[in-house]
Amino acid sequence: MLKANKTSLTHLLQINLAMVFVSTSGALGRFIDLPVPLTIAGRSLLAGLVLFAYCRYRGFSFLLKKESIFPVVTSGLFLGLHWITYFYALKLSNVAIGMLSLFTYPILTSFLEPLLLKTKFENIHLLLGGLVLAGIYFLVPSFNLDDSNTIAVGIGLMSALFYALRNILLKKQVKQHNGSTLMCVQLGVITLVLSPVFFYYDLTPLKAQWHGLFTLAILTTAIGHTLFLNSFKHFTITTASILSSIQPVFGIIIAAIFLNEIPEPMTLVGGMLILGSVVIESARSYTN
Repeated sequence: MLKANKTSLTHLLQINLAMVFVSTSGALGRFIDLPVPLTIAGRSLLAGLVLFAYCRYRGFSFLLKKESIFPVVTSGLFLGLHWITYFYALKLSNVAIGMLSLFTYPILTSFLEPLLLKTKFENIHLLLGGLVLAGIYFLVPSFNLDDSNTIAVGIGLMSALFYALRNILLKKQVKQHNGSTLMCVQLGVITLVLSPVFFYYDLTPLKAQWHGLFTLAILTTAIGHTLFLNSFKHFTITTASILSSIQPVFGIIIAAIFLNEIPEPMTLVGGMLILGSVVIESARSYTN
């Protein structure tokens, strides 16, 4: 019993470490002073090379089933759109608003999944959707289109939509293919599509920004996402979703320490409503 508890604690620490790594995306998105498309292209290229080497070392196959090619490639496009819009939201506002607006994606998923996968819609999602809308109101109570925070929340919601669509597309694929290879293929798709930015933008600033870009690619993307995927071996997807709700909290703390970004009280209220809806939905799914 003692050994089992120790093992469970180790797995719990691992997934929380993964969340710390992934949550660095907020502060790094604000810190890296490069055009967003160049940042995402560089992130995808570096992380993709690292994951490719890892997959080759582990002997994972990159062969996709014929019926999997379209959803995996399309999910890569959605992931790229998600990252680009998310980083624009961070540039326009702050880490708290950017990350909290993104974390509407679990509720968006609950509305989209019945439409796209023909699953049963549950009425409680209307209540949870109302909580999310209330949370968004507290994030930007003015709803002034001249206010950068308002625009940032709108772009953040768009990012959440892209992320939800990506996850729905991958739902069947993760059962048939290794998660690391799927991530690697998606990074390859993003790098290919964004490759023209390496010729369009001046690459000279990369010399001064490589520390942040390298950290984003390796710590956040390659290591953080891989650790999170590996946690699925020890937790159900629902449990992992509940635990991942701590990500914006870690992100806000990291931004407060390294960027001196202290969120406004209204932002915290909105965040509590949004994250509360996520936790309620995850816990409800876990008990069903």
